[in-house]
Amino acid sequence: MSKKSGRSKPARSDRQVIATNRKARHNYNIKDTYEAGISLMGTEVKSLRDGQASIVDGYAMFSGNELWLENVYIPEYGYGTWTNHLARRKRKLLLHRSELNKLKRALDAAGTTIVPLSLYFRNGKAKVEIALAEGKRDYDKRHALREAQDKREAQRAMREANRRGISML
Repeated sequence: MSKKSGRSKPARSDRQVIATNRKARHNYNIKDTYEAGISLMGTEVKSLRDGQASIVDGYAMFSGNELWLENVYIPEYGYGTWTNHLARRKRKLLLHRSELNKLKRALDAAGTTIVPLSLYFRNGKAKVEIALAEGKRDYDKRHALREAQDKREAQRAMREANRRGISML
């Protein structure tokens, strides 16, 4: 009787990112993030493997006790037949019941929403990273842009001083 070795195949945990929502971090304060599975049709998976999707306008809403991802664009598969999918259909998100309950309680607070941050493949399964977010005001957005610009200018000045051998102290 032979023993099984303790080794197993290395898991392919690398994320193959398909789409990201860079506007989300600019328009919202991200409170909490979750990784959710997504229920897809076969032609949607094939279209995603081609690397075509847009989640910029997407959001998630509860319908009953289930969480649905809406307004995410996955184009029709080019080689699909009559079994092809609709490009902007509702897609069910797969989360644990405790996570769904936590999200539902948090959504009852005013000004919060659920936005997708990225869509990717992990271990061959389509996943979406969603975030519980609160909308930013315009002055908050301007303040964040100003801070980033100031940080870039300080880094540029320090790099130039180091290049010339000047001490900043």
